[in-house]
Amino acid sequence: MQPAIDAYYETLSRYSSLDVTREQSVRQAMQTLLAEAARESRWTLVAEEPLPNGKRPDATFFDDYRIRRGYWEAKDTHDDLETEIAKKFGIGYPADNILFEDTRRAVLYQGRNNRFEFDLTRPNDLRDCMRQFVNYAAPDIQEFYKAVDEFALRLPELARGLKDRIDTEHTQNAAFRTAFSEFHELCRTALNPQISIATIEEMLIQHLLTERLFRTIFDNSDFTRRNVIANEIEKVISALTSRAFNRQEFLRQLDRYYLAIEAKGQGITEWSEKQGFLNRVYERFFQGYSVRQADTHGVVYTPQEIVGFMLRSVEHLLQTEFGTSFSVYSANSIRE
Repeated sequence: MQPAIDAYYETLSRYSSLDVTREQSVRQAMQTLLAEAARESRWTLVAEEPLPNGKRPDATFFDDYRIRRGYWEAKDTHDDLETEIAKKFGIGYPADNILFEDTRRAVLYQGRNNRFEFDLTRPNDLRDCMRQFVNYAAPDIQEFYKAVDEFALRLPELARGLKDRIDTEHTQNAAFRTAFSEFHELCRTALNPQISIATIEEMLIQHLLTERLFRTIFDNSDFTRRNVIANEIEKVISALTSRAFNRQEFLRQLDRYYLAIEAKGQGITEWSEKQGFLNRVYERFFQGYSVRQADTHGVVYTPQEIVGFMLRSVEHLLQTEFGTSFSVYSANSIRE
């Protein structure tokens, strides 16, 4: 971080020699420094990202899960920093890890009752400010990360347990055998003629372990009914649980992980951010559940066969209903 700090002071010195003090001009120096500091914590600085209430801090910092981890607001050196801070809080700016600064002085809030001040003209203070800002995790975020890591560690054991249960039901549950066979045939017809029994079993296991997260984070109790593939999988799972296997009892052991992940995901208001959040959670899930496939195929939470089916369906509708098509490259890729 030291080279970035040196560059920050050098940039401010050049601005000073030109008598440049306006916020819009000098804030680039701090933005560059913050972006560099954020990278060390795997955060990404996004300038002028709107808050859920529509207000726009100068920057918002996102982690790999698309969780907002901090905010930055630059002020003019001629402004009264305390007055400006009060104004921002008055219009709904968050108090959780927000940094206010005017190139001379910084005020960092990590919760409304935790306020820290730094003299930015002193390199040690500036360094401490950067480190405290980008290393902060609110209690709910700490709990979330802990839950995700522990969830991933439990997954291989849970997946083996579900695979053993599926094997048992194949031999002892006629209703499950019938439902599984019908679903397998449907997937062969609609998705991939070569789709294997092992792939179908993997789809069941993934759905059982993650369906609740999708339903609750997207706040959609009809998720499995409205999603065609999920609806068909649910029919197979109903047969799987019809004899001796209790789905709720099996998943109850994951409640504390689900609750921590759901709490963080439900706090995200933007639909695209929810998708990014779940994609990252699912990546962590997949790495714990099937490292080989994660490394080979990359990680997406929709099986490749279903993606192919979706693309072929869209291509068909484009051609038959609208007289148009994907690009030649896309169309050829879909047919392949």
